[in-house]
Amino acid sequence: MSSTSLRQDARVIGLVGVSHGVSHFFHLILAGLFPWLKAAFALSYAELGLLMTVFFVVSGIGQALSGFIVDRVGARLVLFSGHALLGIAALLLASAPNYAVLMLGSLLAGCGNAVFHPAGYTLLNQNVSKERLPHAFSVHGISGNIGWAAAPLFLAAVATLSNWRIALLCSAAIPFCMLTVLLLNRKALAVRATPQPQGAAAPGGSFAFLRLQQVWMCFGFFFLTSVALGGIQAFSSTSLSALYGISLATAATAYTTFMLSSAVGMVAGGFLAARAHNHGRTIAIAFLFAAALALLLSASSVPGSMVLVVMGAMGLAMGVAGPSRDLLIRAAAPPNASGRVFGIVYSGLDSGMAVGPLLFGTLMDDGQPAALFIGVALFQTLAIATAVGAGANGRAPVPQKA
Repeated sequence: MSSTSLRQDARVIGLVGVSHGVSHFFHLILAGLFPWLKAAFALSYAELGLLMTVFFVVSGIGQALSGFIVDRVGARLVLFSGHALLGIAALLLASAPNYAVLMLGSLLAGCGNAVFHPAGYTLLNQNVSKERLPHAFSVHGISGNIGWAAAPLFLAAVATLSNWRIALLCSAAIPFCMLTVLLLNRKALAVRATPQPQGAAAPGGSFAFLRLQQVWMCFGFFFLTSVALGGIQAFSSTSLSALYGISLATAATAYTTFMLSSAVGMVAGGFLAARAHNHGRTIAIAFLFAAALALLLSASSVPGSMVLVVMGAMGLAMGVAGPSRDLLIRAAAPPNASGRVFGIVYSGLDSGMAVGPLLFGTLMDDGQPAALFIGVALFQTLAIATAVGAGANGRAPVPQKA
């Protein structure tokens, strides 16, 4: 492979990866400002939580729909529109005079967020050399984790130094700047692979892929793992503090360790996925290890000083599975249907992220902090069956019309 091809691949991977980071940054654009929004509009926690629910419900539905748009008009234009919608949503939120406008801004942000997985993964599949795809998927996952980690720090810092409206205005600049970069590099995102013609219909019709078992196995995998991740993101700090008597600051550091270790795991997972042939087995081993660690934490049997280590190991295991997971989804996609498949599958992520905090929040309200990690282990174990099922037959056959 020539150095020119390497530079081209790296350029596409970087553009799509940073775009994905912007998307994940906007997952937390409101959550990072909850203390300020609560005081400014006299909102309850339920009203604040509803803003996030709207975001993820709209994003989940939108992902399923935007996949069809990607396959029809092309991923590049759809990716551009996602950045534009995020920027407009942030401007609307910054000027919000009441709760109704906050809700409208959250809805619009959900629409913008909906396009990133179908568009991003389609661009990677169409423009990155096959042998570098595992590394492309690992970079894609790492950038998302960076976006999740950066948002609370950025928003809290700006809001503390000025106010929440300025924080949102500064946030609006991020997708608009990224959109400018994408427009300047638009030729790099033109299709370089040789898939079927963009407008060609897949055998069996545009909806034939919905009859493929592998697609729904992948959806189930994302839903189950995202329920677990949503619980960890929302309540791991509170749960660890209650179970081990450690400070909230130490517990928050444990969560940060989990996220950073997950990013490291994705790097390692990219190299592993490039060499492994049975991606379902890789995922199963990684998630069995992660589930065992979650149960260990739930039993309060780990010394308090080791909580950070165990959380880091769990994040590492989950990260290792990431590139193998994305290659399974790619294998499940029939020709010329990658946008639709990634859209449907990744709507499971938003569905799980909407359900997880609500489910585990109820358990935490009942005074059961250990139930968080028991539930995480349960959902991780259930996810193994879907991963193995998705990888059982390799690339899915395209169903034919009756």
